[in-house]
Amino acid sequence: MNDLYFKNNIQKNYIKKTLKKNLSKKFTKVIENINFDILDQNKTLNILSQKFKFNFSVDDLKRFKKFKSIAIIGMGGSILGSEAIYKFLGSKIKKKFYFFDDLNTKKNSRFKKKKILKKILFIIISKSGNTIETLSNVLSLKILEKNSKNIIIISEKKNNQLYLVSRKFNLFFIEHKKNIGGRFSVLSEVGAVPAHLMGVNIKKLRSSILKPLKGKKKSFLKESTIKLTNLLNSKKIKNIIFLNYAPELEKFLFWYQQLLAESLGKNKKGFMPIISNVPKDHHSLLQLYLDGPKDKLFHIFSVNVNSKEKVFKNKALNENNFLNNKNLNIIKNAQRYALIKTLKNKNIPFREFKINTISESVIGELFSYFILETILIGNLAKIDPYNQPAVEQVKILTKSLLSKKSKNYL
Repeated sequence: MNDLYFKNNIQKNYIKKTLKKNLSKKFTKVIENINFDILDQNKTLNILSQKFKFNFSVDDLKRFKKFKSIAIIGMGGSILGSEAIYKFLGSKIKKKFYFFDDLNTKKNSRFKKKKILKKILFIIISKSGNTIETLSNVLSLKILEKNSKNIIIISEKKNNQLYLVSRKFNLFFIEHKKNIGGRFSVLSEVGAVPAHLMGVNIKKLRSSILKPLKGKKKSFLKESTIKLTNLLNSKKIKNIIFLNYAPELEKFLFWYQQLLAESLGKNKKGFMPIISNVPKDHHSLLQLYLDGPKDKLFHIFSVNVNSKEKVFKNKALNENNFLNNKNLNIIKNAQRYALIKTLKNKNIPFREFKINTISESVIGELFSYFILETILIGNLAKIDPYNQPAVEQVKILTKSLLSKKSKNYL
């Protein structure tokens, strides 16, 4: 059984034939450029290179292994990847992790009251070193002290707030590579440092990241990128719904949501990625999904793991009740198969992603696959997948408002 099972079910009537032919020809050239970029240390995709070099060594982190509780402070791509790894591999991780990825005054206040902060390792991550929310949380938690032994800062090595703080307070600093943006950084220092301190084998995490470019998996990657670019350009599909049957994948899907939205949401193009937890949402949103506007593509995610949880035979139920002695996973799988059959009957497009093994290499390959697919779609659709100009406008305006004495925006 393969660790990962992927399948497309996007019907022909959603695909423009002439566009498909043109994209197929273009794919060969784009994939060549992708392979060159992987080998170039100045390109984002160098994160997938077998020769990729971290800006830290495992020996550097030995002094921090003693911490049993670790808090990560960051936003977006600086923290979502670590959360995804922690959630996916949770059963193997013995340490307690806290994630500060929002501005939540009550959460910060409770944390300071209940925890002895000197016994917690803080990993502060921001590529720019000037992320407003990250700096605000650091200052709110009041953790900065001279020569502190429980702080790691990951940022670009330039004239920014976090780098200057690391110098002023003599804090442990790891350089964030300037060519790797936040949403692509999970396989770099940004994800590897927290993963190593979780007890995750980071060599195994990176061991399968080139598999999407080989054999049948490369064929699936080609088929997928061409079909999705076709849908993007034709504007037949506006929303991608992530139907998540696996709690282990919840944080991974938040990571994927950002990747898809920030990379392709430009030039009046893009898909709206929506996370839908099922079977819970069978009872709230499924009616709309099946009978509403036909502007959605469904991504069905599941994890094939053994579970001992059962609905045991009960006197409250009829002896022949169909739930008696059923494993909870079997019940959930039946719901998933029923949905898939219904989607086929209604000619609704979907893709299926089934994970058969929970391991470091599998989560690493998932990161790699969706990074490659997203960047390929951007290239085929003539969208720059690496920038986020509209987001920068909001950041600039926010700083401008906070710099003024007037509080008319309150």
